[in-house]
Amino acid sequence: MNAKVEAKTFRLDGLKWLVVVALIGAAVAGNSYYAEIPLLYRVLAIVALCLVAVFVAVQTEKGNAFWNLLREAQNEVRRVVWPTRQEATQTTLIVVVFVLLMAVILWALDSGLGWIASKIIG
Repeated sequence: MNAKVEAKTFRLDGLKWLVVVALIGAAVAGNSYYAEIPLLYRVLAIVALCLVAVFVAVQTEKGNAFWNLLREAQNEVRRVVWPTRQEATQTTLIVVVFVLLMAVILWALDSGLGWIASKIIG
C-alpha cells in the first residue's frame, strides 16, 4: 500500500505572528483610546480581537502544534480512570491521618531536642 501523506506547509509564520501582536496591541490601545464607550462594548471588542488573534495564531506551525497538544490532552483526560467518591474519601482520610501523625512526631522530636538543648546550655 502506498499511503501519501501530505505535510501541511506553514508559510509566512513571522508575518502571522506580527499580525497577532498587532491585533492584541490594537485591543489594548483601543481599550484606552475609547475609554468613554461603555465597558461592555469595549470588552466585546477585545474578545472579538483576541478570537481573531487566536485564529491567526493557530494558522502558524507553533500555534497548530499547541492546538494539537490541547486536543490530545483533552483525549487523555477522557481516558483517565477517576476514583470513586469512596476511594477519594478514603485516600484523603489516610493522608490527613498520616500528616497529623507526622506533625505529632515532629513536635515531640522538636520539644525533646529543645529540652535537651536547654539543659545543656543552662
